[in-house]
Amino acid sequence: MGLFDKLFKRNKEQEVAKETLDKGLEKTKQGFFSKITKAIAGKSTVDAEVLDQVEEALIMSDVGVATTIEIIKRIEDRVARDKFLGTSELNSILQEEMVNILTDAPSLEYQKFNLPEGKKPYVILVVGVNGVGKTTTIGKLAYNFKNSGKKVVLGAADTFRAAAVDQLTIWSDRVGVDIVKKEMGSDPASVAFDSVNSAVAKNADVLIIDTAGRLHNKAYLMDELSKIKRVIQKVIPDAPHDVLLVLDGSTGQNAIEQAKQFTEATDVKSIAITKLDGTAKGGVVLAIAHQFNIPVKYIGVGEQMQDLQIFNKYEFIDSLFSLK
Repeated sequence: MGLFDKLFKRNKEQEVAKETLDKGLEKTKQGFFSKITKAIAGKSTVDAEVLDQVEEALIMSDVGVATTIEIIKRIEDRVARDKFLGTSELNSILQEEMVNILTDAPSLEYQKFNLPEGKKPYVILVVGVNGVGKTTTIGKLAYNFKNSGKKVVLGAADTFRAAAVDQLTIWSDRVGVDIVKKEMGSDPASVAFDSVNSAVAKNADVLIIDTAGRLHNKAYLMDELSKIKRVIQKVIPDAPHDVLLVLDGSTGQNAIEQAKQFTEATDVKSIAITKLDGTAKGGVVLAIAHQFNIPVKYIGVGEQMQDLQIFNKYEFIDSLFSLK
């Protein structure tokens, strides 16, 4: 039983989700634990040498230098306060401090793909560079929202990439939801405007709008996203309700740079981190959440549509330390 297992009473479906998370973080966990085990080998107390090894393990797992320093400082403070800290306690303390680094904790009850009251349609504007799994994430979001009883509409406003509209259309067919699209090269704001009107007319619960993933000209990206927001607000004044940035967890520190660029270009409200099942760099979740103080809302831990999970920091850290 993990440190946080007592916080949850999981049903069968939730147990399956937790097992998927455990498996998805396997590569990160293996690299991290081998270094932690080496750090404490032959040691009875947490000393400077142990902390140096832990620091290296965190950095090698792409937790990031700034976040690692903060975690190590918190452990040092506990060592100084408690005077004696055994290496047997180190895993539990690491888990606690890594959880504390992550902000915006969900409630201790499992969350489903629910939406706030009074926001209908709930408009999600999805941003991120090409290749990070943006379109796939939108498809998986659509599946999970529909599976929880929501009526979903997709807006294909990435009109600059030849395959983007086609890929989103395939996902709309696969999931069984409506899509609003125009020919390649159309004005993205025009597609967004039509998407909002369609979602309102169809009494949809949620509208997910894809956008072009370009960073080479940040000023142009900022202008384009601002224009999309303006036309959306002509129909729904408080939309978009969420600006979701999709990042590829397997790129490690490059994902942090992308987060920096997008947070400067637009008002990112939440983050989805994909492809964590194929990388040993899962620690980047902590680095991104800590550095940008933006909640990680979703994580991708597998290829199946249900493998896009709502991020729960307790479960994430528990899986990272699970020895199963």
